[in-house]
Amino acid sequence: MSNDTLLREVDEELRRDRMRKLWRQSAPFIFGAAAAVILLVAGYEGWNWWTDSNSARSSDQFYAAAQAADGSDLAAAEKALDDVIAQGSGAYPALAQFRDASLLAQQGKIDEAVAAYDSLATTQSSTHLRELALVMGANLLIDKGDVPAVEQRVGGSIVPESPMRNAAREVLGLTQYKAGQLDAAMTTFQAIIDDPLASRDLQSRVQIYIQQLLAEGAAPVVTSEEPPADVSSEPVASSEPVTSSEALASSEPVSSAEVSSSAP
Repeated sequence: MSNDTLLREVDEELRRDRMRKLWRQSAPFIFGAAAAVILLVAGYEGWNWWTDSNSARSSDQFYAAAQAADGSDLAAAEKALDDVIAQGSGAYPALAQFRDASLLAQQGKIDEAVAAYDSLATTQSSTHLRELALVMGANLLIDKGDVPAVEQRVGGSIVPESPMRNAAREVLGLTQYKAGQLDAAMTTFQAIIDDPLASRDLQSRVQIYIQQLLAEGAAPVVTSEEPPADVSSEPVASSEPVTSSEALASSEPVSSAEVSSSAP
């Protein structure tokens, strides 16, 4: 065997020894990293399965409670809703709280229902859910005509950026009407008509409110879209005769011949 061959074999054996040593040193870390990845994937899939399973169970419980609430066994419905609130997952506890508050109103427990909605408005993390709770609670106060209490609840929603602004305006306007504040109600309803994003159904309903207010003597709201009268313009000829009282009120002098010709 030549010296070159012997040296090559020795060099290859040294390389193999270094590789085995490196593997023995790195193997625990490689196996540990692989095990961590497997555990993370398994944990993620397990969490998804557990969440989906709980959501499905909460969904079944909520809809069963809602069906019971639509029936005559209100006590059973309240218990079922309370179970969803206590044990449910996802958005179902909040839905159950809203349904529970409406169930109180359905039973005529208005003060308790308003308190339930007020509680929802302070516990929900979603701004939209808080506004919805306040508007629904204020809706129960319409028949009382308690304008300050309604304004306290919906006043923060009557802003351009709130999606609940027109629902809040409708509740406030109806409360003002119930309290006899006809002009204030007219102004509130007109704001809905002027909102280009108000739904057609809502605007049709509000038009009925406005017609009722006008019939009861409320003053119509003059919107900014109407151009102001131009006092400097020339008087427009009219087919109607000009009376002497109208002539006196006019800024332009009217001759006696014109007055006598217009008099009956």
